[in-house]
Amino acid sequence: MSLMQPSIDELLEKADNDKYLLCAVASERARDINDMMRGQRDRAIALQSATQIAQLAGRKPLSLAMEEIERDEIGYDHEAFTAAKI
Repeated sequence: MSLMQPSIDELLEKADNDKYLLCAVASERARDINDMMRGQRDRAIALQSATQIAQLAGRKPLSLAMEEIERDEIGYDHEAFTAAKI
């Protein structure tokens, strides 16, 4: 039983079973989410209730990124990644 949801096995399948690729994709997306949350904080306060903001603020950007990977909402360009490794 995995304590992490989504499980690491499911996430690795989305990243060609490459843990380093999974880490790179997830960390890049988490940085994007973090930047977006910082930049949109004032706007969010004006548009959403305090309860909604608290629910989103309680979530870590990396957790959100992993969930997006599991749902196939984000991915990577395999050719660009391969070229970068060479």
